[in-house]
Amino acid sequence: MKKNSIIVLALMVMAGCSSQNAVVPEPAPVSEPPVASLPPVPPAPSGYGFDQWQTGPLGDVFFDFDSATLSADAQEQLRQNGVWMGNNASKTLVEGHCDDRGTSEYNMALGDRRAASAKEYLVRFGVSPSRIETVSFGEERPFAQGQNEEAWAKNRRAHFVVK
Repeated sequence: MKKNSIIVLALMVMAGCSSQNAVVPEPAPVSEPPVASLPPVPPAPSGYGFDQWQTGPLGDVFFDFDSATLSADAQEQLRQNGVWMGNNASKTLVEGHCDDRGTSEYNMALGDRRAASAKEYLVRFGVSPSRIETVSFGEERPFAQGQNEEAWAKNRRAHFVVK
């Protein structure tokens, strides 16, 4: 019995000594699961058509007095809008707006021509015509109040609403 006690005591001493000298391995680093790579989101257009009334990712285009002809700046903004629309499946409403000079009937027709001009450009750019609706508000929904060229210029535009 004494022999067994000595053996047990020796084992205990050895166990105590070995634990002090033992190298405790560090835990293995936790590997993070791979993050799925998402396609890059195209940036929203940032052209001249953005101002305090802009409520979506598409910039407005502006027109000269009594005109539905697209300027070089307007065409550039429409190209930017077309890129965004090509990467997003949303439908878009193009609103035609006018300043308050001219009769209501004339301005409704001019607003319609402005919205149609913007839509036609986007369709030529490659956006499906079924994704673009147009409406004219004529002079009925001005963006800027005032009876001066600065206010009138802001109101002569095609405004884009993503649906």
